[in-house]
Amino acid sequence: MTQRTLATFMLALGLATLAGCASPSVITLNDGREIQAVDAPKYDKESGFYEFEQLDGKHTRINKDQIRTVKEL
Repeated sequence: MTQRTLATFMLALGLATLAGCASPSVITLNDGREIQAVDAPKYDKESGFYEFEQLDGKHTRINKDQIRTVKEL
C-alpha cells in the first residue's frame, strides 16, 4: 500500500467517523415553524435557552418556552 493510498484511506475513515457523530435535528416552534439543526441542541439551564447551529452555519439561541418539540432525523 502506497503512502498516498494510506493517507486517503485514513482521511476517509476520519470523515466517516465525524459524520457518524452528528445527529441532525428538527426543532418545531410553538407557532409551527421548523428549524433544522446540524446536531442536537444543547440546553443551558442558567439562561433557559437552547443553543444550536443551523444548517447554514448560523449559531442560534431560542428560549425553551418557544419550543414545542425537538426530533432527531
